[in-house]
Amino acid sequence: MAESVVVDHVSKHFTMLNARTLKQRVVRARQGGFRNPTFLAVDDASFTIDQGEAVGLMGLNGSGKSTLLKLISGVLRPDRGTVLTRGRIAGLIEVSAGFHPQLSGRENIYLNGAILGMEKDEVDQKFDQIVDFADLERFLDTPVGRYSSGMFARLGFAVAASVDSDIFIIDEVLAVGDPPFKKKCLQRISQVRDEGRTIVFVSHNTTQVKRLCERALVLEGGRLGFDGPVADAVHYLKYDEDDDEDAEGGEI
Repeated sequence: MAESVVVDHVSKHFTMLNARTLKQRVVRARQGGFRNPTFLAVDDASFTIDQGEAVGLMGLNGSGKSTLLKLISGVLRPDRGTVLTRGRIAGLIEVSAGFHPQLSGRENIYLNGAILGMEKDEVDQKFDQIVDFADLERFLDTPVGRYSSGMFARLGFAVAASVDSDIFIIDEVLAVGDPPFKKKCLQRISQVRDEGRTIVFVSHNTTQVKRLCERALVLEGGRLGFDGPVADAVHYLKYDEDDDEDAEGGEI
């Protein structure tokens, strides 16, 4: 089977800007601490995802999941190592990413579609289905700067899901929005998976990951700590213990 994503000894670091103004920099320079520290968000990660695989990317907050997803999507470039992908990539990394707050929902559909590589004619053909999926027709001519996070998620996911992509990536988009919308998104992601496209799905929701994926990658402090079946990944993270506690305590 063809390889869809290859991550080969990839590392990415960021600078922690603890001296933002000129005055702060001068003071820190006099104190001998001008240089801002750095940290490794992704540290020597290596793995391969085959075409048609649905892989869950799991880990605690700050483990490097979103950074790794941005490296795969091409939003970021690695400092070391290589990221190779095959085909067209679409998805939703951040709820409001790719939207201009002063433009209307209608205008942002075309803007976001263009960012994802869609031609205007393609957006024209899929416009009605995007609006129907997002269920935001009443607010289509309202500036998206007035949208709630749930409305951003609706519109962003609707555009991303309409792209004829080879790789579909989702980063915690289902953490916002109401239950009917989440259900509709899961159904759409399942459909994308069944079409044979590659999926990389970031979520803390073990039920969603189990439903959509057979394999999971677990990041720990930027390093790949586990690669294997989802059930084993959940146990590795000790998330199953949290599930037991939730079950004993009833609904949260």
